[in-house]
Amino acid sequence: MDLPSLHAYVKVVQTGSFTRAAESLHTHKAHLSRVVSQLERELGVRLLERTTRSLSLTEAGREFFERAQGILAAVDDARLVMQQAQGEPRGTLRLTCGVEFGMLAVGRWINRYLQAYPKVKVDAEITGRIVDLVHEGFDLAIRVGPLPDSTLAARRLGSLAYALYAAPGYLTSRPAPRSPQDLSDHELLVFAGSSRRSAWQLGKGAESHRVSLNPRLHASNTFTIRDAAEQGLGIACLPCLVGAPLVADGRLRVVLKDWRPPEVPVHAVFASARFMAPKVRAFVDLAVEMFQPAASVRTRRDGAAG
Repeated sequence: MDLPSLHAYVKVVQTGSFTRAAESLHTHKAHLSRVVSQLERELGVRLLERTTRSLSLTEAGREFFERAQGILAAVDDARLVMQQAQGEPRGTLRLTCGVEFGMLAVGRWINRYLQAYPKVKVDAEITGRIVDLVHEGFDLAIRVGPLPDSTLAARRLGSLAYALYAAPGYLTSRPAPRSPQDLSDHELLVFAGSSRRSAWQLGKGAESHRVSLNPRLHASNTFTIRDAAEQGLGIACLPCLVGAPLVADGRLRVVLKDWRPPEVPVHAVFASARFMAPKVRAFVDLAVEMFQPAASVRTRRDGAAG
């Protein structure tokens, strides 16, 4: 019995499939099957119940899985201590983030990270699903929005500012809104995957106003909303990171620039702050550094456009 065998068994249990485990470990399904069979022979117990369609843990298999996880975690902790002593980021950083924010920002962070640290590699899963960091073996997640209660550690990277945007052509076809109440007379383009689906909450200093929505377009993709706004189909609530470049090009204008939706926090989430590997710490520090200039640029652009 060796560490690669334990790692292979844990991956099979975590993924629930020899095929998916083999894909994750870049090996063959038959090899993993032989590894698990050899473990069962060495231990003298059946670890997995196999059918043509599914795998299930035996009682002994579940106990062995928990103990194997503990052994691998202890080895990882020892490795992290050594890496921290060396101080230089190295190895493969496994990270995950949402599709849209990945396109907007995280892709650029990854490129800068790879340029800055030649001894690291990145395995990035850009996905709409919420990844289980611990059970799926990820080092880091970038998450947009309030964080749920969790045992995971997190560091706030910054926040996304939002504004209302419309195309110049749309604003010449009808009077531009002068107050949030005027939005009821306009076509609204609404991102359907957030709390803004039923209402937009706008603020101006100590004032606030809730805008009930009867949108012409609901879409679960920010870029679809952006494109509809650019085509003059209505007023959209967009991240300034998305809207500001189009304002600079004259394709959109900021509407009700003194009234803004609340900013949305962005966090880096990881398993533990106590044993943070240099590769993780370096990426998080770089993300904080790159987030701030982007916020500064977008604010200047929006202000100039109003």
